[in-house]
Amino acid sequence: MSNEIVFKGKTVEELKSMSMNDFAKIAGTRARRSLKRGFTEHQKRLLDRLEETKKGNKKPIKTHCRDQIVLPQMLGLIIQVYSGKAFTPVEIQPEMLGRYLGEFSQTRSKVAHSAPGLGATKSSGAKTKK
Repeated sequence: MSNEIVFKGKTVEELKSMSMNDFAKIAGTRARRSLKRGFTEHQKRLLDRLEETKKGNKKPIKTHCRDQIVLPQMLGLIIQVYSGKAFTPVEIQPEMLGRYLGEFSQTRSKVAHSAPGLGATKSSGAKTKK
């Protein structure tokens, strides 16, 4: 028994060989609608840079295009997605297909509060005499 990755009944090889229209048919509704409308200029430039990388250009791909849908031709690549502060490297895996790049680069960090300081509340300060 092999651990072959399958996305909606299709293997990785089948996904990479299928056309954009065929992928749109098996993608989720939100991704399908976005693919049906076509790509923006920024998304087209990103896809062109992905093709250059596959041909042998080893320069890392950095992008601000968080609204790009993860396509089968991106599988196995590492794309650095801008989070508003820094570029977060995202390795594209088969489970990510049909989702948006921005979902994998968090823009907000977890807030961790420490203990309150002296004078933060009325009870925490030293009592003063009147």
